Amino acid sequence: MHAAPVTPAGDLLRWVELPGDPALPARVYLHGLGASSPAYFAATAAHPLLAGPRSLLVDLLGFGLSDRPTDFPYTLEAHADAVATALRAAGVGAAELIGHSMGGAVAIVLAHRHPALVAKLVLADANLDPVTPAKRPGSSGIATFTEAEFLAGGWREVRELVGPHWWSTMRLAGRTALHRSAVRLAQGTTPTMRELLLGLRIPRAFLYPAADGTAGLPGPGVELVAIPDAGHNLMLDNPQAFARAVAGALGAGPRAAAD
Repeated sequence: MHAAPVTPAGDLLRWVELPGDPALPARVYLHGLGASSPAYFAATAAHPLLAGPRSLLVDLLGFGLSDRPTDFPYTLEAHADAVATALRAAGVGAAELIGHSMGGAVAIVLAHRHPALVAKLVLADANLDPVTPAKRPGSSGIATFTEAEFLAGGWREVRELVGPHWWSTMRLAGRTALHRSAVRLAQGTTPTMRELLLGLRIPRAFLYPAADGTAGLPGPGVELVAIPDAGHNLMLDNPQAFARAVAGALGAGPRAAAD
């Protein structure tokens, strides 16, 4: 396990690293809300189509293996800046960045705010727009609570909504981190993540569940890749298709997704 201090107080952002050829661009994986990159991306990073480069499976501050400070704002910008600090400490530049869900939103902001750190961007069903809080699993459901309500017991309702699989990693998150990240994700950024994405001048791909169709997906300049037989957790639902799609988007293998 690797770590770097990313706040003035010395809070550590941690990642699991797969060693690789230093001559190749590093790959950085960012997980979604309440998840953990080693749990969600280990099979992808080690897949034969993607093996070779140095790969960093990063846990965002407040989640997974990383520290869980309660005085951190947990905005998308703050998450992106923390990851940028860790990448610089790890000697990573011009990386190939793969982000899922909230991790995709953080990846967009990171590429916008720290362009020297990101050479290619692959988004897996990432958040692109603000959403209205509503009682359902995910950031919109958590955002229906005030922070005080969530910490006082609202998290138990969320636990029941998300189910045991998601909760297995969500329970590792700091509750303050989980709530603030969800609220800030639902609020989005200004300009929106979608607008920031469309303004980037690097290769960009957006992977999405084929069953969802193309409504609401990014506009011109972003490659769209449908993943068959998969829901929101593309990399877990259809690992082979996801790995092939990521490899294709990065120019590391065939573009056609496989069942």
